[in-house]
Amino acid sequence: MCARVGDIMTTDVVAVERTTTLESVARQMLGREIGSVVVTSEQTPYGIVTESDVVSAVYHSGRPIDEIPTGRVASHPLVTIEPGQSTRLAVKRLQDERIKKLVVVDDLEVKGIITTQDLIDHYGNLTAELKSIREQRQREPSWPRR
Repeated sequence: MCARVGDIMTTDVVAVERTTTLESVARQMLGREIGSVVVTSEQTPYGIVTESDVVSAVYHSGRPIDEIPTGRVASHPLVTIEPGQSTRLAVKRLQDERIKKLVVVDDLEVKGIITTQDLIDHYGNLTAELKSIREQRQREPSWPRR
């Protein structure tokens, strides 16, 4: 069986309302040593803000960071995946969308986040699992079909 997103996702996700200032978001990112924050609108997943989004917003807006609402900077709409989906599908979604992070949701509730780094960190386990599946299939008898 192929590894599932829920098996390797990071479950400690920081979420903030879209009215939160970018200064607060930057403070949380630095304090928790994380690279992104999920943005919600009335507790429903709305978007995501990354470190580079923060830097870009401050540079381009010319406004103080404490005056920039996070909702204006967030990548929206949010690209999501369910925890039961395969890691293979996660890789495809990341490639197709040209992004580095997928928010994992179940019925609009944030359950975690899976990043390209998570997939790299688990690459050895994932390839070993695939190798084991292939070997098992090769050992299974192939019955002649009529």
